[in-house]
Amino acid sequence: MPPTVAPAKKATNITLSADVLAEAKAMGINISQACDQFLREMVRSERERRWQRDHADFIAAYNQTVEAEGLTLEQWRTF
Repeated sequence: MPPTVAPAKKATNITLSADVLAEAKAMGINISQACDQFLREMVRSERERRWQRDHADFIAAYNQTVEAEGLTLEQWRTF
């Protein structure tokens, strides 16, 4: 199995609420890691939302076809 390569990181400046930052530091939360994980999830969610928006016409047409004609190969479905 090949080793996993960590994504490149880039230093940046962000502005956070002082009270939340202080409490997070007091709790030992890794601020950079928490921000990275949260932003990664937001990007994934937005990418999914945009994909659904961009393909909404196709999805609607496909659903109409399935409703009118049924699923292709339905007779061989085992579940």
